[in-house]
Amino acid sequence: MQSVSKTPSIRVIEKVIDETPTVRTLVIADPNLSDVLPGQFAMVWIPGVNELPMSVMVTQEKGKAAFTVRKRGASSTALYDLKVGNQIGVRGPYGNTFDIKNGKIILVGGGTGLVPLMRLAKFAKPTNDVTILMGSKSKDEVFFENMANQILSDKKHQVIACTEDGSYGEKGFVTDVLEKLVQTAKFDAIYTCGPEIMMHKIVQLANSRGIFVQASLERMMKCGIGICGSCCMDDVLVCHDGTIFDGKFLANSVEFGHTHRAKSGVLENY
Repeated sequence: MQSVSKTPSIRVIEKVIDETPTVRTLVIADPNLSDVLPGQFAMVWIPGVNELPMSVMVTQEKGKAAFTVRKRGASSTALYDLKVGNQIGVRGPYGNTFDIKNGKIILVGGGTGLVPLMRLAKFAKPTNDVTILMGSKSKDEVFFENMANQILSDKKHQVIACTEDGSYGEKGFVTDVLEKLVQTAKFDAIYTCGPEIMMHKIVQLANSRGIFVQASLERMMKCGIGICGSCCMDDVLVCHDGTIFDGKFLANSVEFGHTHRAKSGVLENY
């Protein structure tokens, strides 16, 4: 049974990996978080700054956990700027997990949305045939390609990088490449994480073709344990009831792909 920490445990950053000019992975020693299920997340505290919900990245080292962050806002940039030897607080794991189906599955990630999908790939069944679509704006922003091939080296698989400007791999959005793939091959399940507009299109595509689909959602999370209500969507709390939701639920959501909540709780359109 997993141990869930509800108060931050202080961890030292042991390694910093530059993935792209704007993305880094921070590695810590944490046996509890190293074994989380695909889709689960932790709350990461940057002392003196803020606490952020972060999917737990896989590592090749036993007992280690990692967080992959893109510098964007003040909090994510503060986490990105930390060095080896700096400390962070972590608590968790929280959330549910992907339901990995048998057969031919496809994982569709945009940017750092690839993080929970890398863990899903690691947990894939021996009989799974796995395709991973990796969405980036340009060649400089492609990451995890080598790791994905390593994780899936013992399975039938393909890893397809997609860049919006066509500077590497397939040209276009991952949604365009996915649409072509489902027209030529039969998939038993689709799993996705990334920008919500992207996931909304993927869920609609999967539902229209009767393909099982699950999406890992990101909403405003302040507590991670279903108390503050900041991550409410329709009648659920994303941190407590998710973050993984299936296509049937999402098809009936009036907020998914359309609106999100600001820090104040006000609904804003995408």
